[in-house]
Amino acid sequence: MPNFRKKQKNVKEVKKAGGPSPSMVLPLNKKHGQHLLKNPGVLEKIMDAADIKSSDTVFEIGPGTGNMTVQLCQKAKQVIAQEIDPRMAAEVKKRVTQSGKTNLIVKEGDALRAEWPPFHVCAANLPYNISSPFTFKLLAHRPKFRSAVIMFQKEFAERLVSKVGEKSYGRLALNVSLFSKVTTVCTVSRKSFNPPPDVDSMVVKFVPRDPAIEVDFSDWDGMVRICFSRKRKTLHASFNTKCNLKLLEQNYKTYCALTNTIPTKEPFGPYVLNVLKECGVSVQRAITLDLDQYLKLLLEFNKKGIHFSNMMNKDTQNKPSLAKAMEEAAEDDTSDIDME
Repeated sequence: MPNFRKKQKNVKEVKKAGGPSPSMVLPLNKKHGQHLLKNPGVLEKIMDAADIKSSDTVFEIGPGTGNMTVQLCQKAKQVIAQEIDPRMAAEVKKRVTQSGKTNLIVKEGDALRAEWPPFHVCAANLPYNISSPFTFKLLAHRPKFRSAVIMFQKEFAERLVSKVGEKSYGRLALNVSLFSKVTTVCTVSRKSFNPPPDVDSMVVKFVPRDPAIEVDFSDWDGMVRICFSRKRKTLHASFNTKCNLKLLEQNYKTYCALTNTIPTKEPFGPYVLNVLKECGVSVQRAITLDLDQYLKLLLEFNKKGIHFSNMMNKDTQNKPSLAKAMEEAAEDDTSDIDME
């Protein structure tokens, strides 16, 4: 009897939230990080932010039992849903069919490993453990999309939207801002889910930059890594280490050899540090510089022949894809929050 009452209570909660019928209530799989959104107010805000047009193709990741999917199918020309759990995939197909819509395609499999289709809008309620690699796969996706409305763990989302000078401002916000403008849609209490996760959430909206900023991402990320490696120190201190100067000098010598450039006669350390001085950022800290300042800094370094990625890999045959480079950059990004 206690188990029956608990099941009745869960069904009532789902009904109240405008969720699936009792037959669609499935045991959730913890390994997939499944938490079903039961707050219709949050769903309404997501739909408003997505601003779906009747001609749109929408790519939804992790549709679950289809609360959002049904609404997307009512507004979009086509919805392509990527679902890792075969049970959920079957349920969302069934639910959309019962609603009278035939514009849903469900693909089973891991969204990080799958090849993504072209789309106008992306919508997702993500397992939080894939936030970084998902974000960079999204921003590297081509052809370019119009927008993406994504729910993340609140702490991660706050780092995405953080501004210059804020404590959470770091490589994540800077790298993302290179490709997209990111804004907050709403915060979401953990009580808005069934079962409740251990943390609160936040919905953010990505709008890709148009036109895109042209930059060699490997070179860019190499510079930004040095800048944020000691984010509470000045940039002069971050660059003026034996390890960094040795690496940069190796790249510089390779550049000179490949381009038949006569190397500078100036000692290499001062040669590098003078670029910081000329840009007026020598005594500044990484968290005080904005995107434009970092772009200018990279340009000035490159003018001097100073590069932050291996010059031997600059040819198109060996150059990694943008998506791969961004995913690699994301792997240790979380470490920059508390780094001295």
